[in-house]
Amino acid sequence: MADSKLKPRSQRDGEEGPDGGWGWVLLLAMFVSTSLVFGLMRSLGVFFVEFVQYFEESAQAISWISSIGLAAQQFFSPLGAALCNAYNTRLVVMAGGFLSGLGLILASQATCLVHLYLTMGLISGLGWGLVFTPMLATVMANFTRRRALAVGLGFSSIGLSSFAFNPLFQLLVETYAWRGALLILGGLSLNIVVCGALIRPECSSKAPAKVESQSKQSCSDMLQRVSSYLEVSLLCERPYLTYTLGVTFFNFGYFVPYFHLVAHSRQVGFSEYRAAFIMSAAGVTDIFGRIASGWFSDLGHFRIIHLLTLWTVLAGTFIILLPVSSLSGSYTALMIISLLYGFCSGALTSLVFAVVPMIMGVERMMGGLGLLQLIESSAGLLGTPLSGWLRDITGNYVASFMVAGSFVLLGSLTMTTLPGYFSCTDPPPPQRPTLIENSETLHLELGPENSYSSEFNHQAVEQTAR
Repeated sequence: MADSKLKPRSQRDGEEGPDGGWGWVLLLAMFVSTSLVFGLMRSLGVFFVEFVQYFEESAQAISWISSIGLAAQQFFSPLGAALCNAYNTRLVVMAGGFLSGLGLILASQATCLVHLYLTMGLISGLGWGLVFTPMLATVMANFTRRRALAVGLGFSSIGLSSFAFNPLFQLLVETYAWRGALLILGGLSLNIVVCGALIRPECSSKAPAKVESQSKQSCSDMLQRVSSYLEVSLLCERPYLTYTLGVTFFNFGYFVPYFHLVAHSRQVGFSEYRAAFIMSAAGVTDIFGRIASGWFSDLGHFRIIHLLTLWTVLAGTFIILLPVSSLSGSYTALMIISLLYGFCSGALTSLVFAVVPMIMGVERMMGGLGLLQLIESSAGLLGTPLSGWLRDITGNYVASFMVAGSFVLLGSLTMTTLPGYFSCTDPPPPQRPTLIENSETLHLELGPENSYSSEFNHQAVEQTAR
């Protein structure tokens, strides 16, 4: 029956996830792949100054390289989720690893900024989009009780790689120039293909039921299938939209320090290696933040959404304090604030994705994560160029960090409007709409009202059934 298709072996018949077994191998694959996606993305600030000097362009123009890459990763996440739901997660991740490496290899031959926009930005960003969401959803589907800890461990590689990559990239740039450095990074990124190969077909993330192909299908049937793969019905649910809006505000300011803190540190007079070391040190506390946050939230003493709000408020505050701490030229003050920001930014990242199954349910997580990434891609696209534009018109990065931190605080405020936010207990987990195939059409049946917001889930189901 269709119900058996919806649940992998590990969670059929109402059982919880295995919290172990092959899931730990998948966690290791996620550890490596995320380091080669976001760890690399965070460390591109080392190339920022090189690009400004080589192409003789403004900070805003150079900022579009990283912004296009980030926005493409998020924009194409629904495509990756839909392809995984319709076909094979392993092949999708392996293809994404190949594209991410190809984009960086081609970028090493760039002769103008447009080439970097297309290669480092669009091609690598497409590859990252095909990797991140499927790997994350696959790991989360294989853990239940220790899900937040598993996500924290998987994401800890981002902080570890940030610590290692910043001085490494600086060394590569000085030894082989920026072209040789990008060529090496392209080859390094191809290791994501190996990570994708570790995904077992039967261990792929919980996807919506895949309807058997028919020789003849009407246009409405095809649209219904596409809507099913993308989980478009989530756009009719207030909790999901509210949460997505809050995360979008986070995204406006979250990545600004990773792209501009090195340039800011050099502008205030610190050497290249001291500037790069600031981001490396922040990467270390980022690791501890991700693991500590995931471990503490799994203890169940506080609601995850409340802990997420706490960490985002602290992260936004420390972003605002970053330029203030360096106005006096104190390297120690800037380092302390950077360490605190690194811890808080790592802590909130583990919880941002741990909340997702509570909003939409595990079974809709693949498509829901893809839509979330798509919507927040606008913020990823505009956040860093806005920061660069403010630097161009003010001559420094003070206003850039102030605005970035304010967006993060605004996202925290948005989270407080979630239904039941001020309750001391979590609402019951959402009940998944079940796809059942009959001879002519697809129908949606929803179990007893047991959702984060049953009113909105009922409306979404009725609209999709029509």
